[in-house]
Amino acid sequence: MARPSRIPSTLAALSAATLLSSAVLAQTTPPAAPAAAPAAAAPAAPEPDWTFTGNLGLYSQYVFRGVSQTNEKPAVQGGFDLGHKSGFYAGTWGSNISWITDATPAASASMEWDIYGGYKGSLPADFGYDLGVLYYWYPGSYPSGYVLPNTTELYAALSWKWASLKYSYSVNNKTFGFPDSRGSSYLDLTANYDVVEKVNDAIGKVTLTGHVGHQWYTGSTNGYSNSNYEYTDWKLGASTEVYGLTVGVFYTDTNANNALYTNPFGRKIADSQVVGFIQKTF
Repeated sequence: MARPSRIPSTLAALSAATLLSSAVLAQTTPPAAPAAAPAAAAPAAPEPDWTFTGNLGLYSQYVFRGVSQTNEKPAVQGGFDLGHKSGFYAGTWGSNISWITDATPAASASMEWDIYGGYKGSLPADFGYDLGVLYYWYPGSYPSGYVLPNTTELYAALSWKWASLKYSYSVNNKTFGFPDSRGSSYLDLTANYDVVEKVNDAIGKVTLTGHVGHQWYTGSTNGYSNSNYEYTDWKLGASTEVYGLTVGVFYTDTNANNALYTNPFGRKIADSQVVGFIQKTF
């Protein structure tokens, strides 16, 4: 008769021991802590009610609506803007000029100081609008009988993404020194298109600029129609950001009558110009 094997008994004993130890571990090992919930994202900072910005720039010359204001000499320009989240804004801007004294040495006015305010809003399909008033002030001393060039314009602009169309209308009777000129106006079509968002950590976006505008003048000066001074101007340029500074260059020209826009120094101030600049916004 064969002897009974002890292997099944040994396996049974080992199995029982294993089950017992598992039961003991199950009773003595604390349950694993639940996985920590992901940290909640910090709430976005609320939009401030007011924003305040400033800018300061150095230009190789100051060209306004295609006409050099500094006899093709350098200009320092800067300003401040205050805006409310509702869309209302106000600001001021200034630059050195020479065109008044260049034409009339008896007049002493070396600064243009602009003061403006308005309201901006958005429209469907990426459209926006801007309505406001701008006062051009040329402080200084003038000879008796001089027609002061201080000018007030109302403006309305319609924008779409990177393009804008703006119409400015003079409400005083001495638009930039032209007598009997209430109702003079300027139409401005401008596009600023970013062709590169960012080059590297030092050089930011690259923007191309294109512009065309037309200046109308009403009234007459000593029987000579102010409309003879009307012209179309255009501009092409590019700018980029370098270590927080905006650096750019642009070319500007007009079809103005050079005989009417040549100053006593013989410079055709409404002819083709090239302007380089560096600007800081803060």
